[in-house]
Amino acid sequence: MSELLVRRAQADEVDTVAAVFAEATLDEVVTAWVLEDHAEIAEQFRVQHAHDLIENAVRDDEVWLAGSGDDIWAVSLWQTVTSLDRAHREAAEARELSESTGLQPFRRMAAVTAAIAADHPAVFPHRYLHVIVTLPQHRGKGAGAAIVTDRVKAASEAGVPAYLEASTERSARLYERCGFVRDGSPILLPENGPTLRPMWFRG
Repeated sequence: MSELLVRRAQADEVDTVAAVFAEATLDEVVTAWVLEDHAEIAEQFRVQHAHDLIENAVRDDEVWLAGSGDDIWAVSLWQTVTSLDRAHREAAEARELSESTGLQPFRRMAAVTAAIAADHPAVFPHRYLHVIVTLPQHRGKGAGAAIVTDRVKAASEAGVPAYLEASTERSARLYERCGFVRDGSPILLPENGPTLRPMWFRG
């Protein structure tokens, strides 16, 4: 198997990264729950929202990739958190969208952002792994672990902790192998949604 390359996404590859992200995200458990039974909104996510999300993240945050050569297998979005203002603003925006549309996906997204904002730790600064996804055909090859290992090493060298919410037991075990520990009560999403597991890496 080819050696995995971990690198930061650049502005001139937003289209490519967004296409990989859209494909890899649709069956991620939180996204799948949010978009459940709404194929038209899932298509809107694939075509437009994923691109906007990646474009904004490349510009304002950090997008880290892993793959073989020029091929992108996994995509991750990382934020440097210095206050909870952004989390509360995003929760308010999602709530307004939910109230204006009345549609299930937007109601569920509002629930996710509200829960994350309410439970996000007020420890500053810290690195926050917002999301990490891998293309289905490349899962189990270590791409996600390669990104996480690379980024926690950088966080440790900078003396900054890292935080995430694991959305499955399998991903939580992967993060534990990378040095994260479970810390805090699980976040239970409504409507039979996934359970999020707060985890910290403190170096």
